[in-house]
Amino acid sequence: MASAGYGNSYMPFLAMVFVQVCYAGMNITSKLALEAEMNPLVLVAYRQVVATLAIAPFAYWMEWKTRPKITMPILFQIFLCSLTGATVNQVFYFVGLKQSTPTIACALTNTLPAMTFILAVLFRQESAKIKSKAGLAKMVGTAVCVCGAMILSFYHGHNIGIGESKIHWRYAHKMGESSNNSGNNTNSFVGPILVIISTLGWAMWFIIQAKVSEKFPAPYTSTTLMCLMSSFECGIIAVIVEHNGPAWSLTQPMWLTATLYAGIMGSAVSFFLTSWSIQRKGPLYVSVFSPLLLIVVAVSSWALLNEKLYLGTALGSVLIVAGLYSVLWGKTKEMAKLGAQETDANTKPNAAAKEIEKNDLELQLPK
Repeated sequence: MASAGYGNSYMPFLAMVFVQVCYAGMNITSKLALEAEMNPLVLVAYRQVVATLAIAPFAYWMEWKTRPKITMPILFQIFLCSLTGATVNQVFYFVGLKQSTPTIACALTNTLPAMTFILAVLFRQESAKIKSKAGLAKMVGTAVCVCGAMILSFYHGHNIGIGESKIHWRYAHKMGESSNNSGNNTNSFVGPILVIISTLGWAMWFIIQAKVSEKFPAPYTSTTLMCLMSSFECGIIAVIVEHNGPAWSLTQPMWLTATLYAGIMGSAVSFFLTSWSIQRKGPLYVSVFSPLLLIVVAVSSWALLNEKLYLGTALGSVLIVAGLYSVLWGKTKEMAKLGAQETDANTKPNAAAKEIEKNDLELQLPK
């Protein structure tokens, strides 16, 4: 039994690491599709449709017996989740990615732990007790994670001579060269602003999803409903902006690959695992894993795109891991303390009941 509990305690950790790997693959494939002139709004709309089709069968078979009643307040909260976590987050992110670079986009998303921590404190889902070791560890760890992500993105330093990858993805390399030669339009101001808005929407989704998980503990169903709602929302936005029929065609292999990957791995799998982890560990625990995305992207870019690794990458990675450990340590200490308090609260009534039973027994015994 102990080993089972020990294993279960690490499942949210493994789930969130896997989510970051999924997002890293989505960043690479999506950027290649955008460089191949795919409209970002069309990509987002298709992503939601594919995600809905991918997760719906699991919602039916896994939760049709145990699913709580779907009430109007629950539907409204899921609607807010679709607006913040899917529509606002993804529309602004992909348009911002189109107007900037993957490095800047990934770097700015690492303000997510700070935004989530501030919102979680405001909505009283997290404590900011600086005087306690656990509270201080969470605050310092969040700041260190963000600093590490900024260093990893904006400070290069000298090249670390580790050689070239043997699994260099030549197709992606050719796409990058083609994009550079054609002169992709980027905006150093608009792109980052859009990514920041996207990250704020993502942080708001964490907070709302935590409330949904409390009242409606059915992550498959809530994810399906959220993706279905966002399919209509993103589809309407995309149709209004893009009227050209060929822009909706998925005949290009990279367009189809990016759409399927973003829908299945980037939305269906990632949203479900994230909702499941929020239900067990809370929004701050989940958001603090976002800086790992930069590490995965840096390694993937070196392996697949033949990019070089610099001193800033190594230094930023160390800070990110240290900050992540600090937040996890603080969160673990708080949860252990809360568990001990609940155990004491349950023990005291039991002890009082036994004392009453003892007194009743003494009264009943003949003297």
